[in-house]
Amino acid sequence: MPELPDIVVYIEALERRILNQRLIHARIVHPFLLRTAETPVSAVENKRVLELRLIGKRIAIGLEDELWLLVHLMIVGRMHWRKPGTVLRGKGDLASFDFPNGSLVLTESGTKKQASLHIVQGRANLHAFDRGGIDVLQSGLETFSAALTRTNHTLKRTLTDPHLISGIGNAYSDEIMFRARLSPFALTRRLTPDEIKGLYHATQDTLLEWINRLRREMGDGFPEKVTAFRKDMAVHGRYRQPCPACGSPVQRIRYAENESNYCARCQTGGRLLADRALSRLLKQDWPRTIDDLEKRQGL
Repeated sequence: MPELPDIVVYIEALERRILNQRLIHARIVHPFLLRTAETPVSAVENKRVLELRLIGKRIAIGLEDELWLLVHLMIVGRMHWRKPGTVLRGKGDLASFDFPNGSLVLTESGTKKQASLHIVQGRANLHAFDRGGIDVLQSGLETFSAALTRTNHTLKRTLTDPHLISGIGNAYSDEIMFRARLSPFALTRRLTPDEIKGLYHATQDTLLEWINRLRREMGDGFPEKVTAFRKDMAVHGRYRQPCPACGSPVQRIRYAENESNYCARCQTGGRLLADRALSRLLKQDWPRTIDDLEKRQGL
């Protein structure tokens, strides 16, 4: 799922292309994409783009007459910039928004079709989509600490909760926790003030670093290679590969449709984390520490 760094560069690329441009035509190919019925698609046509903003993980395109297009790409939805009036033919093509200088095309791979488009009018209706999480890049340490400790959940769950912190998902939460040297299962209300301060700086540094990396990669182009798995990440998507800090194999714990990647030596004091199903299945054969695991593997 595109997270805050990816969405920031999407918005910056869109600002260079569609800000102050007139939306000539909106073509919705798959009706499941549009999740609102109060305002018709035709209402946004021939309206000029006045503003682009980030709301959680949604991209909000503001048009004349206080009309807003809110796009949530979910897991495998993506945006593409193509030539004006491009023909939609692929199975994954969902919609196109045609401007004089090009067409913004929404696509989604896979069969679940989770991407969504809402058309709303007025800022009050727009703010209804704000789930309340703080903008961590615009928040101070005190605000961050209050959001983090509002509930006593695991650090992984809290960092990815849009009601608490906005824009962070599976990938960047792994990178943030690794940089802060904290366990995904650490309980937020048990963190020390120094750990919270370290986490705050790790969050800001990680997100800003990746925003700048993606900007450099994109240059003046359009972000066409948005992915949750990047080769330069420290732990996310690097299961069994060496930790860049200590060389131990990166570990993984899976739950539901999510997973956490972490370094046992750097983040959990050498202890291996296990989901309930796996630890129950292996029982006494489950290695408790990274040292036990490496001995069994002959490392």
